[in-house]
Amino acid sequence: QVQLVGSGGSLVQPGGSLRLSCAASGIIFRRYIMGWYRQAPGKQRELVATISSGGNTDYADSVKDRFTISRDNAKNTVNLQMSSLKPEDTAVFYCYARLRPGFPEYWGQGTQVTVSS
Repeated sequence: QVQLVGSGGSLVQPGGSLRLSCAASGIIFRRYIMGWYRQAPGKQRELVATISSGGNTDYADSVKDRFTISRDNAKNTVNLQMSSLKPEDTAVFYCYARLRPGFPEYWGQGTQVTVSS
């Protein structure tokens, strides 16, 4: 059974930083593309960042130079370090795993990030 458990969401002030983590189980983690998506109220879920099994990263334009995705294959975790947070970053953030395009996708339960003063 695949499980992705996200954590680290919180209320943070504009300009602040936050680190999200996702612990994966039930998959051969090192082989999987891992990523983070987010969904703001009234909006569609959108890609934030992905990291391949080889460590290649990809970011949405809106978060480039502010967010950093990383993975720890020894601990089966993927992290998202977020800095210079803006109110428009407010969303539920979802951890994501997929072996490769065309294969089943797995999602975490979501963790709320709220950026507000």
